[in-house]
Amino acid sequence: MGWTPIGAVPRSGRRVVEAPLMGRTVDVFTSYGASVARLGFGLAASHGRSQPDKLLELYEFEACPFCRKVREALVAYDLDAKVFPCPQGGTRFRPVATALGGRAMFPYLVDPNTGTAMYESDDIVRYLATTYGDGVVPLALRLGPLTMVSSGLASVARVGHGGKARPSKLPAEALELYNMEGSPFCRLVREALCELEIPYVVRNVGHGSSRRAAFVARSGKQMVPYLVDPNTGAAMFESADIVAYLNRTYGA
Repeated sequence: MGWTPIGAVPRSGRRVVEAPLMGRTVDVFTSYGASVARLGFGLAASHGRSQPDKLLELYEFEACPFCRKVREALVAYDLDAKVFPCPQGGTRFRPVATALGGRAMFPYLVDPNTGTAMYESDDIVRYLATTYGDGVVPLALRLGPLTMVSSGLASVARVGHGGKARPSKLPAEALELYNMEGSPFCRLVREALCELEIPYVVRNVGHGSSRRAAFVARSGKQMVPYLVDPNTGAAMFESADIVAYLNRTYGA
């Protein structure tokens, strides 16, 4: 089955606005592949203990396998964070991270609650475990080479996505994304946010999260991804709609 390019005018003379269905199908299929590579890890909050008063700050980019480990840990410890996307070629937050830490290396975590700042995904995961979790590093994050191989395979499944910057407009306020790291649909939204270098607060609501009830009260149902844009008042489910909205609103 074919598709009509966005904005094309068919023989009927009526303008048709239709997403490229084949591209969407491939995106969803390969995003599922990335989740399978990590055996669905990043869907449950099972090791959380306490919540920080101030948001953690994470400089990272979606395609990075080391960054993925930290994002998975945030879900496991039921933590939110303000994410500053630093894709390759990015000019918005990469220089900031380099100035703060002295190296263009990711992930880079800043905890304003304790004055801690660090590189190295394994060190960050252990820090989160002891500071805000139950002290236990989840099995999927402590298998050494096996963890890295599977996280790398997840990046390969989505090769070319979530790694390089695209021209964009910077919103005045950070967006909010209700998220589960292991969700293939959330991944598609995070990739767009990363490529467009849009800062956002990630609200992790994995299975077992203490914030699920509050999320349902706010959104009306338990479904992710859910994007809230305080700059326009927009709030929406459905990854395809969210990605289209981000491209339309903030893409150059």
